[in-house]
Amino acid sequence: MTDRSHFGATTTADEVVAGLDLTGKRAIVTGASGGLGAEAARVLARAGAAVTLTARDRSKGEKVLAEIRSTAPRAELELRELELSEPASVRRFAAEWLADHRSLELLLLNAGVMACPLRRSAEGFELQFATNHLGHFLLTLRLAPALLAGAPARVVAVSSGGHQISPVVFDDIHFERRAYEPWSAYGQAKTANVLFAVELDRRLAGRGVRAFAVHPGMIPTELGRHLTRESIRQIRERASSGGEPPKSIPQGAATEVWAATAPELAGQGGIYLADCGVAPPAAPGVRGYAPHAVDPLAAARLWQISEQLVGERFET
Repeated sequence: MTDRSHFGATTTADEVVAGLDLTGKRAIVTGASGGLGAEAARVLARAGAAVTLTARDRSKGEKVLAEIRSTAPRAELELRELELSEPASVRRFAAEWLADHRSLELLLLNAGVMACPLRRSAEGFELQFATNHLGHFLLTLRLAPALLAGAPARVVAVSSGGHQISPVVFDDIHFERRAYEPWSAYGQAKTANVLFAVELDRRLAGRGVRAFAVHPGMIPTELGRHLTRESIRQIRERASSGGEPPKSIPQGAATEVWAATAPELAGQGGIYLADCGVAPPAAPGVRGYAPHAVDPLAAARLWQISEQLVGERFET
């Protein structure tokens, strides 16, 4: 059996699943058309899981699907289109997926956008919040029957150390009265990812569904496609001041795969993970989670507001 006691910042996703057999488990990975999502889908499939990859761009998703099949020809794979900023797309995906599958053991909420210029969804929601949080919120709760049927099941919300930039500003989530700042919007959305995991775990832990939020690290992927030169300069400054070295894509995908599969996390949930470990509270010289991201009152409030924004109430 692989020695798992030395996992850390340089561990790769392949190392995380070494010795694990995921045969019989079904996974969904959002944003699997490249970067961390593609790597997570590849590793889960090679370990035996049946994997659904989601992508906004079908042609990119098909390329990743072919690459995974070339290395894991016996893997059970499928690709489905999903646009998280469009509630109709989320509902359609969930309905079609549930029509074909009964249970779900692993849900990796990996897709996202980062520090983009001000854009709004058709509903008027700020795009980062709409995509990174609300789309995944609606997707998870629509898939809740399958997660419960697949229990013990895990939901992994890919957050970021960027959550420390901003709490959820409940009085003006969508920047209708305050000046828009891309990194503040990103930080708010990443805080929402952590709060969602906290509240989802509180609601479903007793029924066998556990939720985790993860910081993957600093990785150059297409997530940064909207970044300006100034934004790139700012993120480099934050990284250097925080003493966080960059990671490769295999290293960056490791923590979300670890969260989804690690036997040592059995019985745990509602926690923030980084570098294939349970992260501590943030402190000077210590990378971890900010108190505003794990506040149970804020998590419950966000859940209620999210239900109002997507126009659905979930009895969980």
